[in-house]
Amino acid sequence: MGKPTGFMEYVREDLPERNPRQRISDWNELYEPLPEDKLRLQAARCMDCAVPFCQTGMNFGKLTTGCPLHNLIPEWNDLVYRGRWKEALDRLHMTNNFPEFTGRACPAPCEGSCVAALVNDPVTIKNIERTIIDRGFAEGWVKPNPPGFRTGKKVAVVGSGPAGLAAADELNKMGHLVTVFERDDRIGGLLTYGIPKMKIEQHVVDRRVRLLEEEGITFLTGVNVGVNYPADRLTAEFDAVVLCIGAQKHRDLPIPGRHLAGVHFAMEFLWKNGKSLLDSGLADGNYISAEGKDVVVIGGGDTATDCVSTALRHGCRNLVQFDIYPIRPAERAPDNPWPLWPVIHRKDYGQKEAAAVYGDDPREFGVSAKEFIDDGNGRLAGVKTVQVRTIREGGAVRREEIPGTERTWPAQLALIAIGFSGPEQELLQQMGIATDERSNIAAEYGKYETNVPGVFAAGDARRGASLIVWAIHEGREAAKACDQYLRAKARTA
Repeated sequence: MGKPTGFMEYVREDLPERNPRQRISDWNELYEPLPEDKLRLQAARCMDCAVPFCQTGMNFGKLTTGCPLHNLIPEWNDLVYRGRWKEALDRLHMTNNFPEFTGRACPAPCEGSCVAALVNDPVTIKNIERTIIDRGFAEGWVKPNPPGFRTGKKVAVVGSGPAGLAAADELNKMGHLVTVFERDDRIGGLLTYGIPKMKIEQHVVDRRVRLLEEEGITFLTGVNVGVNYPADRLTAEFDAVVLCIGAQKHRDLPIPGRHLAGVHFAMEFLWKNGKSLLDSGLADGNYISAEGKDVVVIGGGDTATDCVSTALRHGCRNLVQFDIYPIRPAERAPDNPWPLWPVIHRKDYGQKEAAAVYGDDPREFGVSAKEFIDDGNGRLAGVKTVQVRTIREGGAVRREEIPGTERTWPAQLALIAIGFSGPEQELLQQMGIATDERSNIAAEYGKYETNVPGVFAAGDARRGASLIVWAIHEGREAAKACDQYLRAKARTA
């Protein structure tokens, strides 16, 4: 805890946001730092709550309570309040390999479960976490710490997103020889090519990767296991394998006109933008440009918001975002009690930017896309929609069109951001990996081993598309399971 009465004495103060009209002209981070004295007062708001739900990390259906990493939040809040920053960093790294990622791009389920929220506003846990790690790097406290011994066992980690990096980090600390395979030309997975740079600047990813390299991890880029590196070679050359390949099979929208030029998956749009930006500052033109176009973003989640913000930076002419769900309530509904994640109406960074440009939130709620309109030359000219009611019956959800609400929206670019339906299957089929009814890798939570001995799975590929914090948690836990397997195998050899 911080100061026993801090939550009554000090109001919540978030990191200052850069002006939305100004920041859409660049790809720099969205927020500015908070002075140390103010950060310490924010940490002082951590109350003596007896049961810190912020660090529970439990799932209730599709909702999360607290931090899946079980971060020692009250402990490092107290240390920050007392100005003991290096000790706070040590506490933070005990449970979180990459707080610089979660401190920037995690929606902070910990804050949704903060007991102080029952009184007024939750503690700014995410901002404090980010400041601790950024100060740690600035002060030179974060240094390479290679293991003092090596087991001689070789482990391959396929995929270099947050789950893969966490698994590699933990296995390396355990003394194993770790090689990370990444099919793209840069390490980081969605941290590099999925999440826009204004949320996580690339230098933040690169400095952590350099640290992991200095600690002994080998990174191989441009290696697509199952394509230019045979899958059977992987299992032959390594003592164990951890699959962290993500859930990048897009959920499609099979409506008339889906084939038209100008209709793209959101991740194609974001990936190409990220690569062109890092390669040339967009000068090479190898990206899907929204400049001067009417843009429709279909979807209501984080990926859709990232598309909104990216299109604004391109200089789109107009923008609208369709969310099939009705607008959320301003406060918790009766069936969404604390300490569950609050399902309430929010305006994220992309919507704030769009409102600054166009004068209003770009979202249209309760809207379903029915058809992509052809301009007569095979290109997108508009999107036809209808308003829908969402009807919940027991655990099922169905939608009912509202007669007379059809509308056509002008669009030369439509981005489909309605989620993902599991990992790509080709590698799994080559390796004989079993999948579940949702096409995710079948590996029991807590055990992480697949039906193929010595092959483990973690992150989105196992659990479905989820949060960075869950990916890190699963990478850490899969590493433990993999280590136990290797030790048991060594004892019986």
